[in-house]
Amino acid sequence: MEKPLLRILLALAALALAGCTGLKPAAVATPPSESAAAPAPTLEAQVPPAADTFPTEPPPFDGEKVEIKDPLRKLPTIDRTVPPDDLWERIRRGFAIQDLDNKLVDDKVAYYKAQPEYLQRVFNRSRLYLYHIVDELEKRGMPTEIALLPMVESAFNPMAYSRAHASGLWQFIPGTGKRYDLNQNWWYDGRRDIVDSTAAALEYLTRLYEMHGDWQLALASYNWGENAVARAIARNKAAGLPTDYAHLKMPAETRHYIPKLQALKNIIRDPKAFGIDLGPLPNTPYFTTYDDVRDIDVQLAAKLAEMPVEEFIALNPGFSRPLIRAANTPRIVLPADKIDVFRENLEKHDKSLVSWKTYHPRKGDTLESIAKKHGLSLAQLKEVNGISPRTRSVPSLLVVPSNIADAREVRKLPIMYAPPIPVRTRRVYHTVRSGDTMYSISRRYGVAVEDLQRWNGTDRIRPGQKVAVEVRASTRKSAKGKPKSQPKGKVYKKADR
Repeated sequence: MEKPLLRILLALAALALAGCTGLKPAAVATPPSESAAAPAPTLEAQVPPAADTFPTEPPPFDGEKVEIKDPLRKLPTIDRTVPPDDLWERIRRGFAIQDLDNKLVDDKVAYYKAQPEYLQRVFNRSRLYLYHIVDELEKRGMPTEIALLPMVESAFNPMAYSRAHASGLWQFIPGTGKRYDLNQNWWYDGRRDIVDSTAAALEYLTRLYEMHGDWQLALASYNWGENAVARAIARNKAAGLPTDYAHLKMPAETRHYIPKLQALKNIIRDPKAFGIDLGPLPNTPYFTTYDDVRDIDVQLAAKLAEMPVEEFIALNPGFSRPLIRAANTPRIVLPADKIDVFRENLEKHDKSLVSWKTYHPRKGDTLESIAKKHGLSLAQLKEVNGISPRTRSVPSLLVVPSNIADAREVRKLPIMYAPPIPVRTRRVYHTVRSGDTMYSISRRYGVAVEDLQRWNGTDRIRPGQKVAVEVRASTRKSAKGKPKSQPKGKVYKKADR
């Protein structure tokens, strides 16, 4: 009787403890016969699974299975490692200047759309030069929008000349041209030379970008002048205003300058959207250079290259006279498909390459008498020497035909050949000092050594000798000491180029 009673007491104690802990009581040990009849649940079996327990594998997919073999079959792809066949596309790929989006840009786009014939002339002229410009830009890692800048500056007319005396595709003024080694003399103007002026313009723009770290400010500086832009930035800084292009106070010409470029960029990026057909432009060099230059007539050089003289001059606009002087000319530019025929014809040519000569007017000479003496009309003499139609004064140097027969060929020269404004010169005399050389004197006065030798008839000098030098004449002034007013009309360029 004692053992059953003891088991009952132990069971009651276990129930009391379970009530205190909130846990179900553990099974009481029973004889084997009782355990088999009613097995008690264990503690672990009562613990529910954790709430954040997930199946280790997702349920099997029971939908339709489709294998995609060519996911890009209908989408066009571009391999940018392969150069495009079209130069316009190459230009588009190189666009990198921040876009400008404002009413001025919209106005410029509308203007160009309303002038399709003008725009087409500009695009046609650009075809001769664009490949070279784009190639030079990519060599320097510069944005290709800059290749469109001559459309704004000169409409891609290499003979463009402004009242501010800016000249060429890139519209350099004389002073900035000299800073960037663009030679300017009576025979040749490097500001109009396609190769030299492009190199100078890109060097100048690179320096402006390095100055500001912003292409819009660099372009504004190219138009307005870097000092003017620097002053405008300083004013905004002092006033606590932003110093980017959009917030600077600037002249109307500069304010409209970048919108013009942006409008052309928009048109070239998507010409069809504006109803314009650019036409294909081969992504191959249009021209190459011939560096073994000899004295030769412009007209004969074009003939030997078997090309129209107008196209020859369009590629060689730096020549200021009908005679190419080797001493003043770094190269001749020819179409890439004409260089071989030019060499062959030059080798076979057994006559003189020159039918022009220099003439120093004598006392009593007039332009009329000089023209008559050499079989020219007065207009022809003025044209080939870059003398304005109203000028009557006789310069100290002219070019004239070697004989009367050669004068008949003058009328075949295109009117675009003559420089728009002649360079006025005056003769001064330099007294040679010990240590002076022809080279040092030429550098001092900014003239060519060959011209110095020609003016003096010798290449030797000695201390005490007076050497004649022809320098640019100063601008005439009105009686009040102020420059004469300029004729009315559009001022093409105000920048310091």
